[in-house]
Amino acid sequence: MLKTNLYFIGLVLAILAVIDICKKPISIVGKIICSAIVLLTSWIGLLVYYLWAKDHITEWFK
Repeated sequence: MLKTNLYFIGLVLAILAVIDICKKPISIVGKIICSAIVLLTSWIGLLVYYLWAKDHITEWFK
């Protein structure tokens, strides 16, 4: 039961992160790269995105 709940929470957070990335004013290629990194790195990618990268993505992909 706990494993299922953690999977569901991770899935929801990943979807929200990708939606947030798609709203950023960066190029399509930057959106695809960031989304792929977040989705492929699972929990580590989500933590890095929400704790640090969320505010820096627009600087990286000017």
